[in-house]
Amino acid sequence: MIVLHEMLELFQQHRGKAIVIPGRGNRQWHEISTLPSRDLPLGDPAMGGHAGFALGLAMAMPGEKVVLFDSEGDLQMSLGVLAMVAEHKPGNFYHFLLDNECYATTGGQPVPNAARVAYDQFAKAAGYPSVHAYTNLESLSLDMGRILAAPGPTFVAMKIVPEIENRPMGQRPPRLLRSREQVIAGFRGEFGIAG
Repeated sequence: MIVLHEMLELFQQHRGKAIVIPGRGNRQWHEISTLPSRDLPLGDPAMGGHAGFALGLAMAMPGEKVVLFDSEGDLQMSLGVLAMVAEHKPGNFYHFLLDNECYATTGGQPVPNAARVAYDQFAKAAGYPSVHAYTNLESLSLDMGRILAAPGPTFVAMKIVPEIENRPMGQRPPRLLRSREQVIAGFRGEFGIAG
């Protein structure tokens, strides 16, 4: 399995100027990112909402590479988004799935059929033209640059070491270092989008 922090550091080396929606990886991504004005850590939408948001952003900004760090728990809530991505074929969309086989943020409860679901096969069957699956960082490190250099939409399933949160929500450090308003203002400023 892959350690999330190590994978995010590897990704950062190949990021370029991609827009990143850190999703469930946000807790560690804010420590690694060198372009926070191109990050959209908007907190947790309704379970399953990250992929739809990322798809919409990729379609709205076709000249920008959009990278999503999704989770298998989120994806199970909205598997239909895979077909939507495949239908619209946003060539700038890179969908990285962080599969730790559990709901780590709520105490580590297992995701249904966790060890046997092949999310890369779901993406392939839905019609993603480029699909990859990794269980170790070494293999991923050989391919990361090539994956991000090729046109999307691309789906990358990764088995991630679980980092289970057992402290009550109110006792955890905040996942967002900037308010939603600050994130949006920074993003608008980066791209010259009027408020």
